[in-house]
Amino acid sequence: MTNVEGLTIAMGVPTGFPEQRWYAAQTRSRFEKVVRVEFISRGIEHYLPTFKNVHQWKDRKKLVELPLFTGYFFVRLENTEAARLQVLRTNGVVRILGLGGVIEPIPDREIEAIRQLLISGVRCGTHPFIREGAWVKVRRGPLAGIEGRLVRAKNQTRLVLSVELLSQSVATEVDAWDVEPALEPRRRSA
Repeated sequence: MTNVEGLTIAMGVPTGFPEQRWYAAQTRSRFEKVVRVEFISRGIEHYLPTFKNVHQWKDRKKLVELPLFTGYFFVRLENTEAARLQVLRTNGVVRILGLGGVIEPIPDREIEAIRQLLISGVRCGTHPFIREGAWVKVRRGPLAGIEGRLVRAKNQTRLVLSVELLSQSVATEVDAWDVEPALEPRRRSA
């Protein structure tokens, strides 16, 4: 630790200043893309996990981009009144999620696991939120390093990644030989 012009600095980060964390923002129905455009124009760091799906109408088929967690958006900000107001004043944002009037951050590992899954191009889909199953870490392949719950459904082994604050999950099929037991991170308090 060093003291530079009245600021205490530990490992390059001034103490006493709020740090940027990920938060979930709820949007109006089907406003996720509108919010994304507004965040881009305002320079707000955000993440809207999406996937592509083929939709079929009577006369045509079209590849469309859909939000993975309908009605939710992730935003990275400092927990200050000014930063919260900037997000809440965005067209389409309803609220920032939390408990008892206090916004609650989402662990970086949950966001990064979802991001890595979607970037990998591995087929995935929504999954019911679960708290049971073995906590594992993927050892090899495009999902190497990701941790989540391993569950069996019929003859398939699935890796389930959850955003606990949203109580929503996404799953992908994995080979049971590609995972190893891992130490489960501490759960948020109920």
